[in-house]
Amino acid sequence: MKSPDQTDLTPDNIVAFLGNIFIRHGAISYLGEQVTTSEHMLQGALLAEEANAPDALIAGVLLHDIGHYIHEFSHAAFVQGIDDYHDKVGAALLAPFFPTMVTACIGCHVAAKRYLCATESDYFDRLSPASVHTLRLQGGPMSESETAKFANNPEFESLLQIRIWDETAKIPGKKTRSFADYAPLLEGLIDAKLRRGIAMSTPT
Repeated sequence: MKSPDQTDLTPDNIVAFLGNIFIRHGAISYLGEQVTTSEHMLQGALLAEEANAPDALIAGVLLHDIGHYIHEFSHAAFVQGIDDYHDKVGAALLAPFFPTMVTACIGCHVAAKRYLCATESDYFDRLSPASVHTLRLQGGPMSESETAKFANNPEFESLLQIRIWDETAKIPGKKTRSFADYAPLLEGLIDAKLRRGIAMSTPT
């Protein structure tokens, strides 16, 4: 089946669109890491499952890097010294379809890295070389005013956890589930958003 264009996305085909990205880009090296992009995101989802995380957090970490493949920059943008803003791009694309918690995880995982580098003395030392490189392009550790603002986010703890799974999900050869295994979970979240939208628009 042909994958829909970004301009043709609907609640009925968004999961197929995302699955096609995993298939087409799955074998691409993840920013010089020892795992591919798909392996990285699927490992993150597995870590969330093992922690008995809510479905929204599993989806958030599963899709957190999807923005690398839906913007105008090339996949080699970071190598070329360009920040591709994949966090914001991915969150914006998926916002019409997924609950806010999912898109918050996607849109804030870079900010969470910058926060942790600014507030935890040993966190920077835990970053992979690729994460250190991208940190420089993404603005470096947060300033004091930025950390204060980020800490006021109502989903603060969840956003930090997404980032920790993100940094941990880079183990070569680790066995995970496939994207197809998560399709029902994603579809359930989309349906929940649709039902909430209908309920909010129905006169009482």
